[in-house]
Amino acid sequence: MPLQLAPTFRAMLSDATRPLAGMWVCSGSPLVAEICAGSGMDWLLVDMEHSPNGLASTLAQLQAIAAYSATPVVRVPTGSEVLIKQVLDLGAQNILVPMVSSADEARRLVEAVRYPPRGRRGVGSALARSARWNRVDGYLANADEHVSLFVQVETVEGLAAAEQIAAVDGVDGVFVGPSDLAASMGLLGQQTHPDVEAAVLGAFEAVLRSGKPVGVNAFDAAIADRYIAAGASFILVGADVALLARGSESLAAQHRPGSSSRRDSY
Repeated sequence: MPLQLAPTFRAMLSDATRPLAGMWVCSGSPLVAEICAGSGMDWLLVDMEHSPNGLASTLAQLQAIAAYSATPVVRVPTGSEVLIKQVLDLGAQNILVPMVSSADEARRLVEAVRYPPRGRRGVGSALARSARWNRVDGYLANADEHVSLFVQVETVEGLAAAEQIAAVDGVDGVFVGPSDLAASMGLLGQQTHPDVEAAVLGAFEAVLRSGKPVGVNAFDAAIADRYIAAGASFILVGADVALLARGSESLAAQHRPGSSSRRDSY
């Protein structure tokens, strides 16, 4: 019996009546990914850029997340055509590419996720999870419907070209990265600096002029609210590893000798 693939993140955003909240999945653990997938978050970003994730662990996390309603997006570490092909063949339907700073780069990425004659994606779906080993009817002919491409603007150069990047046919949305943008602006580690926030808002305006959705990373709730008010339709509000780090630190602090909240019996 033919199989149907899940709707893409592009379709999810198109149908959404509110901003979509998500979180980073960086641990490389399919168990942690599954826990996050069942949390009620709208989407999860499986990160291959700043994490130990490789192809095998990314596949395992996609399989773990598939049982839940959260939509997975995979951030590849680079815009390599070969790597994008491999990640798509794993069954990733939604790709985020970091450090995109020009419309030309964006056009090359669109070609990397599309089959000829519209692109350069290598054909191997009969051997891959992407088409569920040829169990998805018409996968090759309809592959564009099953894949969405998002690009990350996070440099001064990318900011200047944000409207042109977003306007590229086949780019489904733009994600603004305040951390690297801050570094590019000479404000390393100061992603909440007023100048960085202003730059992010400028990127929002540029992307929204193109008619494409814009997203952002914002762990601070007040800043997240400001970005949502400015038009962000998808946002990352936390990370698995950060939750574990801060939670374990808080737990340890509660139980240190002398702590007012330390339990004396268990």
